[in-house]
Amino acid sequence: EVESISSEGIRRSVNDKGKLPREIFTESHKDLMIAGETWMKNISSSCSFVGALIFTIMFTAAFTVPGGNNQNTGFLMFLDKKLFNVFIISDAISLFSSTTSVLTFLGILTSRYAEEDFLISLPKKLILGLSTLFLSIATMMISFCAAIALLFHKQPWIVAPIILIACIPVTLFVFLQFPLLVCIFISTYGRSIFYTKVKNWLG
Repeated sequence: EVESISSEGIRRSVNDKGKLPREIFTESHKDLMIAGETWMKNISSSCSFVGALIFTIMFTAAFTVPGGNNQNTGFLMFLDKKLFNVFIISDAISLFSSTTSVLTFLGILTSRYAEEDFLISLPKKLILGLSTLFLSIATMMISFCAAIALLFHKQPWIVAPIILIACIPVTLFVFLQFPLLVCIFISTYGRSIFYTKVKNWLG
């Protein structure tokens, strides 16, 4: 950001050791880059593991649908139920979003971690990865609740508490990770920290 508001002469000037401003910046922030790379790899490894686990669960659930098949016709027992459509759709969304999340975090793990990657590329991948991971968790819980509602539709006193408990993982993830997601989004797509100062200076 400092470079973007500096003149060409300042960007090409050198100090008494013959180093350009960008070289000095890179050298002085070397430890910060290493710390950022370590943090990125740790969170990507953890989230990709969770995403892979969700993918495995939802892939298995797609072939072990609630109610099973009718022994006489071979069709699914709850095929004509609206809740079954909710189960299938949410299962599919969770499956695809968890796959996207895992691939995104793998992209972070295999990144070059060059200096310019920390500005746009890595934050964008992290935003996409966390967003799709949240979507996969939310739709997994919806799929689970739909399956429970199908199996115990005549016993609402069982369904209601389970649905309330199923909201806990989603809420917990929101409280733990959503502030981080918002912070990364603002720093990536928000206004520059020098926007107001430069605007006032030019005005």
